[in-house]
Amino acid sequence: MYYTNPQLVGLVRIFDQNERKGYLRLDLNENPGGLPQEFVNKILKDITPDFLSQYPETLHFSETLASFLNTDISHICLVNGSAEGIRYIIQAFTSENGRIVGVVPSYFMFQVYSEMYHRNFVKVPYNEDLTMSVDNIIKAMTDDTQLLILLNPNNPMGNVYSEEEFKRILAVAKDKHITILIDEAYHYYYKNTFINYALSDEHIFVTRTFSKLISLAGCRLGYVVGWPEGIKMVQKLCTPHNTNAFAMKFAEAVITDPYMLNSLIDKFIEGRNYLIHTLDENGYMHIGEAGNFIFIKPKSDAKLIVKRMKEEKRILIKSYPDIGEYGTCLRVSIGEKQYMQQFIDALKELDVE
Repeated sequence: MYYTNPQLVGLVRIFDQNERKGYLRLDLNENPGGLPQEFVNKILKDITPDFLSQYPETLHFSETLASFLNTDISHICLVNGSAEGIRYIIQAFTSENGRIVGVVPSYFMFQVYSEMYHRNFVKVPYNEDLTMSVDNIIKAMTDDTQLLILLNPNNPMGNVYSEEEFKRILAVAKDKHITILIDEAYHYYYKNTFINYALSDEHIFVTRTFSKLISLAGCRLGYVVGWPEGIKMVQKLCTPHNTNAFAMKFAEAVITDPYMLNSLIDKFIEGRNYLIHTLDENGYMHIGEAGNFIFIKPKSDAKLIVKRMKEEKRILIKSYPDIGEYGTCLRVSIGEKQYMQQFIDALKELDVE
């Protein structure tokens, strides 16, 4: 008898296959400039036929990453982008019909995986002023909750959690035996990290990616940090050779080169400061406390601006509806100054009341 999983029949997925080559990509939170070409060329010199023909070996990079994080390899699991780690945590630490609590809007794959595996995803919405109430999160953490998902910073809203707020949440989670997953895809853009909790406590995971600041979205590499027994459970779900050799080669080169990492951070800060200053100077309302993205309230029609940006300026951005008092906004990824200048020049030309 032929069989199709009924959970997948009604599952809504959107696969974007658009050709983006040749555009200034400010729509998917990538680093539009990427790594310097000379840095890329230097790494490519080590690519040999043998390197390509053998299955990727993870021990060396795992040890390098563990050293970078001031831990050991028992606390980390390499994954094919942090989305894979998120998927495995949901599979391993929640049951069918299990209760998962998460804020919305956020990275949509949390809800997709919950639906895919027949979990009950409970949404904690933002307040009208676009703040997230920790009290509302705690209220949703019932005795039958199995997993709480936090993003720090959160995509797409850009809010963050203070140490005091997280400690309040953590106390409730421990009392009710709730596993916590903290997605830190954007941690380089916000100094406060909760990774030390994942290294010292049980039932706390942190997921991270090399796709954002480190600019390896095309290679697919991320990792999960947690207590050793929890990491073993995640690893049991991993497919063989789930991370590729190119990704690990480039990631190692970046994290072992303090100049490169600091240069990427400095260029981002310069670009963000320029963008915010110029938006303020031109009377634009904007919001986005942290992360490499920002909401901008346009003076004219947001959807039309997105369309004209693509067609006339070859710049890709997005529009988002219902951003509190801001209404429908432009959503723009932040990169180094030259790309922010290109975007601002186009915005001032196209956004006419």
